[in-house]
Amino acid sequence: RLHATATLILRDMHLAQDAVQETLIRCWRQLPNLRDVATFDGWLYRILVRTAADEASKRRRFRANVKTLFVEPSHNGANDLADRELLERAFARLSLEHRAVVVLRHYADLPLADVALALGVPLGTAKSRYHYALAELRTAIEADGRPVTAAEGRA
Repeated sequence: RLHATATLILRDMHLAQDAVQETLIRCWRQLPNLRDVATFDGWLYRILVRTAADEASKRRRFRANVKTLFVEPSHNGANDLADRELLERAFARLSLEHRAVVVLRHYADLPLADVALALGVPLGTAKSRYHYALAELRTAIEADGRPVTAAEGRA
């Protein structure tokens, strides 16, 4: 899960591998500082997101293959491929902060409170970033000529 999350955030498989390795090293070193074992997942994702941001700033690139987010399955394979490509282009336009909140919320399936913990921000900030990220995705998809359905808009 860490590698997949890092890959979605960084959009580069090799940078993601480096970020996960560095995350595990930092986790091992900082484990004595963990106060509450119940918050381990959020704490670990927070280390991962910070490490991913460090890797991104070192390399200044965010390209990778992103699989489907928000795209509902259909029976037409050609439409699925077009939807996936459309979503990839829209997702690539997000900032690292917005991409991280969407990945943690939808891919890692974390509640927004845990997303906030993982990002090291207040809950209100996480909600705001999530709201703006979804709005940016909607705008980018609509700009490419496909209206967003009500179900997709609430994803």
